[in-house]
Amino acid sequence: MDLRTAVEVIQAPLGETLQRLSAALDETIPHRAVAELSNCTFAPFKVRGQAPGAQITIADVAALRSLVPRRGAWQGRAVLAGVELPLVVLASDVPEQSSLLVLVRTEDTPLPEEVLAPAHSLWDLVTAHAEGLRNEAIPATLAVSRAAAAARAMTLSDLGDAYGTALTALLVVLRDRTVDDASARSRAVDLAVTALVDLRSRADIERALTEERAGTAFGRLADSLQRVLRGRGVRLDLGTPGAEEGADRLIPAEVASTASAVIRSAVHAMLDDQRDVSRVHVTWRVVGTALRATVRDDGPGTLTCGSLDRRHAAERLGPLGGKAEVDAVPGWGTTVAIEVPLGPPENPREDPLTVLGARELEVLGQLARGRRNREIAGDLHISESTVKFHVAKILEKLGVGSRGEAAALAHEWGAAAR
Repeated sequence: MDLRTAVEVIQAPLGETLQRLSAALDETIPHRAVAELSNCTFAPFKVRGQAPGAQITIADVAALRSLVPRRGAWQGRAVLAGVELPLVVLASDVPEQSSLLVLVRTEDTPLPEEVLAPAHSLWDLVTAHAEGLRNEAIPATLAVSRAAAAARAMTLSDLGDAYGTALTALLVVLRDRTVDDASARSRAVDLAVTALVDLRSRADIERALTEERAGTAFGRLADSLQRVLRGRGVRLDLGTPGAEEGADRLIPAEVASTASAVIRSAVHAMLDDQRDVSRVHVTWRVVGTALRATVRDDGPGTLTCGSLDRRHAAERLGPLGGKAEVDAVPGWGTTVAIEVPLGPPENPREDPLTVLGARELEVLGQLARGRRNREIAGDLHISESTVKFHVAKILEKLGVGSRGEAAALAHEWGAAAR
């Protein structure tokens, strides 16, 4: 496994990362299925392939966490999807909560360390890349994935299946005429209690992956801002949220990541595009159904909306329905007000880019940056005729008549940053 393989894996579109990772590992660790429980905002739980027995669930993978150190590898036999199977479990400690990769092996022979070590290093690289996307709230990532919606939909489906299975088991017990009433009640109670514990466990896992407390997220933001300002002679004042500001409210992880990225962009703009800034004040609070943040400086008050636009603030906020306003008063400083809805709007605009495939989105991103067909072909390692074909399909699917109109949509919906 070489560095080129690692590059190909992390450069893959988000929806294809697990597929390429599986292919890269299959030569040294042959496997029939792979499952990921990670820090990826796009979909923190993903499965590829089919293990013997039932479908692999998020709870199955989470239960394996106790077998492996916070960072390292474990191999052996364990229960997955109701069947004892030979597994390799890789754990990366790049995010705060370790990310797991589970490989369902095709054989039971122990693997040497020289096989496990490079596999673990590759998993570290993948999780580090995902952590960067999450923390910086890359516009294209938000636009394509709609944050963690896919993961939530998968978990809800998983919970529904578990609920149905529990009800079926209860009905089987209650309809069994060979069992007396007392025994039937006892078995039914045991089944119901077990099912409720399982359902609550899965719901807790889902919340841990896709939500975090507003106060905790603000603490992470504060740490990152301290690093930004270190050595620049600028004082950072923090309006740390309390209970009244919603510090204990659970908010979607993508909302916290997007707000944090835009706040960092605003701070960079204040320091890099102005002079004589000695103090920056940052606050955020949860008000109703939105997260509201302010960034205020004591500079000359010359900051413009263009400073934020150059740092992709609008592109980051757009997919989530958020907004940022700049109020600059010459001689008195600048205030940037940021608002991000906690959930989708009641009547959301339909994302026109959802009709495009992964490769078409890559071509559109290049096109939006003004690249010519030959340059796009070189960057994506495809022929010019293939680029022309993709461009024609993009214009047709988006219902536009020119590359310029397609580029405008790409900028509006975040694909230009891909």
